[in-house]
Amino acid sequence: MLAPGSAYTLRDNPRTRARSFCEVAPRNGSQVIEYGGGGMPTAIISGWFRFGATSVKPLTSLLPPLILVKADQAQSLALRTTLSMLASETADPAPGSELVANRLADMLFIHSIRAHIRSQSGTCKSGLLQAIFDPQIGVALKFMHEKVEHPWTVQSLAAACGMSRSAFAVRFKSLVCETPLEYLTGWRMQKATGLLHKDDKKLFEVAKAVGYDSDAAFSKAFKPVFGVAPRKSISIARGSGAPRNQRPTNLAAI
Repeated sequence: MLAPGSAYTLRDNPRTRARSFCEVAPRNGSQVIEYGGGGMPTAIISGWFRFGATSVKPLTSLLPPLILVKADQAQSLALRTTLSMLASETADPAPGSELVANRLADMLFIHSIRAHIRSQSGTCKSGLLQAIFDPQIGVALKFMHEKVEHPWTVQSLAAACGMSRSAFAVRFKSLVCETPLEYLTGWRMQKATGLLHKDDKKLFEVAKAVGYDSDAAFSKAFKPVFGVAPRKSISIARGSGAPRNQRPTNLAAI
């Protein structure tokens, strides 16, 4: 898995001349490229994911520019199974194949992240991944993620993971590069944006769901993060035709 903006070349041998993808791109809307010959048949699945702007920040803070999951990792079985199913759906499309491929792509993404996190659990040196696996700070993050509506304070979070307030605040900031309450506010806003896009959610319901007692308090926290008031965000998401968080698309079997 490559981060946005990454360029790469795929070769069978380091000395092989690379050709532009445009030279071999499928025509007439096909999703399948047949290329080369003479060697062992190989199926390659490629594609990309699109994320809304509010989803990118937490992902980029968690993930490296490149994730490589090797075949001998214990977590690779689920990936191999998913890739095999993707190859089948894209090579021989049937009614509903696009929907199935998109769901399988969701699974592929999740399994890749799981494999990466598990492979790093003993060696992670810095950043949010280290915080997640930290025996104390990880507990605080888990509480914030699972109970975002709770009226957390630095003191209550410190108590939840068995630390003094000052020691907790210092260690949290050193690992996450944000104070506990800055991180909590950011996480609440991420959750709120997803709720705001649901037509059946009123503003006060969203505010309460992410830990605010009133629309005013929620709006005061929301605007500095996204640059617009929550109601404006709702109108943009629902009325202007701006894209919502999109599902993975454009998977190709080569």
